[in-house]
Amino acid sequence: MPDQHHRPWPGDPRPVVIDVGAGSKAKAVAACVVAEGIGALSVYAAFTGQVDGGSGVAVAAGVIGALFIAVGLLPVVAWRKITRPRRLVIEQQGIRWDDPRGRPWAVAWHELAGVGVSRTVQRRIRAEDRLTPRKVMVRVDLFPADPGFRARHPEMEHLWEFHRVENGYRLPLGSAPKHIEPIDRGMRTHRPGVYMGVRDEGFVVGIV
Repeated sequence: MPDQHHRPWPGDPRPVVIDVGAGSKAKAVAACVVAEGIGALSVYAAFTGQVDGGSGVAVAAGVIGALFIAVGLLPVVAWRKITRPRRLVIEQQGIRWDDPRGRPWAVAWHELAGVGVSRTVQRRIRAEDRLTPRKVMVRVDLFPADPGFRARHPEMEHLWEFHRVENGYRLPLGSAPKHIEPIDRGMRTHRPGVYMGVRDEGFVVGIV
């Protein structure tokens, strides 16, 4: 199977594969360690009297710490789902979502009127936000060519008009700007006629 770094030329029959699941284990572990660390420090400070402001503030710090610990456990609970293999494949026959332990789907090109990439950049609202890279949320939008598409593809119903898309499907890929280039390349190689390009949806506060 070719990797996402392969650069096809016009007419190249080989598919472009975007490995969406790559790196998910490292991200899950990092999120778990950070949340657990903050939670443990907060609880420790609350129980050892290292929090200024009286007993009420100490209790609040302990509660917040416990919440961080609980959040840190979420990746552990959902480990199999978070780290499952997922690939977006753009090929001569069409576009498909390879997700053996999730919700896979495949669509032929003649079924689509348009395919685009939408991009949203997280707004920087605090001075400290400038110290870290802004999250760039990436999605693939698919627009059916005929009204019978939904009936033929019930496996995609959870993506229908997801997050502000009208009369189409949206596949969220998370904060992954690195995926934009291979998707753009794959679409221009295999189906430029239906490709709508990359569209910016502006800035948002938080993760969408």
